[in-house]
Formats: sequence, structure tokens, C-alpha cells
Amino acid sequence: MIALLTALFFGFIPCFLFAYILYWLDRYEKEPKILLGAVFLWGAMVAAGGSYILNSLFGMTIFAFSGSEELANVTGATLSAPLVEETLKGLAVLIIFLIFRHEFDSILDGVVYAGIAALGFAATENSIYIWRGYASEGWGGLALLVFIRVILVGWQHPFYTSFIGIGLAVARTNRNSFIKIVAPLTGWGLALFTHSTHNFLASVPLFGELTCLLGSALDWIGVLFMFAVILWAGWMEQKNIVRHMREEVQLGIISQAQYRTASSGLAQSFAWLTSVFSGRFMATSRFYQVVGELAHKKEQLRNHGEESGNSTLVHKYRQELTALSPRAQD
Repeated sequence: MIALLTALFFGFIPCFLFAYILYWLDRYEKEPKILLGAVFLWGAMVAAGGSYILNSLFGMTIFAFSGSEELANVTGATLSAPLVEETLKGLAVLIIFLIFRHEFDSILDGVVYAGIAALGFAATENSIYIWRGYASEGWGGLALLVFIRVILVGWQHPFYTSFIGIGLAVARTNRNSFIKIVAPLTGWGLALFTHSTHNFLASVPLFGELTCLLGSALDWIGVLFMFAVILWAGWMEQKNIVRHMREEVQLGIISQAQYRTASSGLAQSFAWLTSVFSGRFMATSRFYQVVGELAHKKEQLRNHGEESGNSTLVHKYRQELTALSPRAQD
């Protein structure tokens, strides 16, 4: 029982921490916690449970026809697992994209939703692998699997699935019909390719002992690429605030000091911290969230016109900022 609880702890707690890191990096227009929680649960339950069943069926089918356990393991890892797992994880992002389009505004949103869905999946998968490590080799095996699953490849599932989020975000922010079709398919294809490449190198020692080293190097290059995209996307969101909120200062909706704070993630963090001691945290937190929402809607209005009532939303956010501004920390 202690070993099972330990496996669940190291399976889920690091993934909660990683999910919070993604949430924290979304500095200027955070996604609703209820939707982030929903995609995490989808990954942990629907994607992980469905993948376990479908991958097992695939492996049993290959073994039944070939009689080779090795072939079943390799094809399962390189073909079935990437296809089934990335498709099921990606469905969570697709549902947000289709049903909650007003919350899916940018590349960063796509990466955050995809990454957190993938971390839900990883939490369940890691728990299983860590428990198996204990079942086969005791506490030493458990510790080794914790190191591999949490430290060595802890960010791999978010990296793979982030391509699906990016593809859907490109479709969301583009008017070209061809791109709207091709971008999500390209993102899905890249998720499959990167996942399959990792699993292939983990299953087939092409270069002997160097294969593992090569796989780890490629994995971390991919993770660094994902974080580079996050930083770039955050910078683009900051530019939207700088561009679009000048007008709100001119209209007298926000102050010049609030504009400067809204334009800097570091300044926002300081304002939130200060507001805790001044009793204005709730108003301050909501104020800068609405600033980000308004900047996004003004950008969408500029690029896509009315779409789904962008002007109405701009007016709504302006009214809310007018009410919040006197109570928000600058």
C-alpha cells in the first residue's frame, strides 16, 4: 500500500507542479482554471485509460498474427502509442477549440491547453511505470523509474502534444481556409512524429549504448524548443497589450501607471504581491486578467472583424475595467 501511494505521489505531484509552471508562464491572459482542470482530468482518465485499452489490443493483435513479442512491443511503441495517445490527448484541446473558442485566442493558449492535457496523461502513465518499477525491483526500481519518468522525460508528453495546440492556434488566428485545414493536421502529424521518434530510439538500439544518449539529447532539444515557443508567444501577447491598451489610457479607462504595469509581467507580479497586503488582491488580479482579455479581443477585432461578437466583448471588458480600475493596484 505504501509503495502504491508513493507511485501515485511521484506520478501526480510533479505533473501538478509542471502544470502550474505552464499556468504561471501564461502571464498576460490566463486561461480559466476550470478548463485547465478539465483537460488535465481528460488526459489522466480518458486519454490514459483509452490508450491503455487500445494499445493493449494492438499489441495482442500483432502478437497473435506474428507470434513475436518483440515485434509487438516495437510496433506498439512506434506506431500504436503515438497515434492513439496523441489523438486522445489532442481531443481535449480540440474540444476547447470548438466549444470554448472565446478562450482560445493565441499560440500560447494552444500550448498551455495541450501541455496540461498531456501532463494529465503523463501523471497516470508515470504512476503505472513507477509502480511497475517497484513490482519488479523493489524500492530501488521505484527510485530509478521516478528519475527516468519525472526528471529525464518529465516534459516529453507536453512537448509532443504542444504541436497539436500550436496547429489549432494557427488555424484559430488565421483567415486563410487552406491554413485552417492544414495547420491542425500538420500539428497532429508533428506530435505523432516526435513521439514515434522518441519511442523508436528507446526501443531499437540503432547505435548501441549511444542510442539512449542520442534520444535524450533530441528530447531535451525538443523541450527547449517548446519553452522557446512559450517565451516568444508570451512576448507577442505583451506586444498586444502595449499596442492596444494605449487607447484605453487615452479614453481614461485605465491610468498611465496601470498601463505600465500591465505591459510588464514582472511589474504585474509585484502589483499582485503588493495588493495582498493592501487588501486589493481580488480586484487587482481580475483587473490585469481583463486587460489581457481586452487586448486579445481588440487584436481579433482588427484581424478577423466581428467574428463571434468581438465588438460586444470589447465593450463588456471596457465596462469591467472602468469599474475595477479605482480598486486595482498599479
